[in-house]
This record gives sequence, structure tokens and C-alpha cells, in this order.
Amino acid sequence: MTDPVDVPISDASIRLGQFLKLANLIDSGSEAKPLLAAGMVRVNGEVETRRGRQLQEGDVVAVAAQSARVATGPVTDDLPW
Repeated sequence: MTDPVDVPISDASIRLGQFLKLANLIDSGSEAKPLLAAGMVRVNGEVETRRGRQLQEGDVVAVAAQSARVATGPVTDDLPW
């Protein structure tokens, strides 16, 4: 797996389902539920099944070979995928 890409958020926390979409790890919000149910999403190296899990700065979310880290700062969309 490659190094995670930093994805800035505008608040102190974000829900996992929202972050998956923001980080372009999924194409639409409806993809989150089946991915989570299948155990294909990892947060900080551990399988996560809850869409509503609150993520904080520094948390790393991985789906397959792509990973993104929650960061704070100006929100831009210059992700490599």
C-alpha cells in the first residue's frame, strides 16, 4: 500500500461514510454500506463496519490499495485519484 494522501476537513471530526466520499475512495455514498459490511474498509489498520464512526485528524482510512489521512486546513480536491 502507498503512503496515505492527506485529505483536509473543515471541522474537528467527520463521519467515516462522508470521508470515504470526500477522499474519493468511493464514487457515491451508496457504495459505503456494502464495502463496510464486507469488511473492506480499514481505519488505522483495523476493519471498521460503522458508517457513522467519527474520524479525527490523523486517522488513516484504507480501501484496497488506496488510503487517505484525515487532516485539517484548507479544503481542496487535488487528490491523485
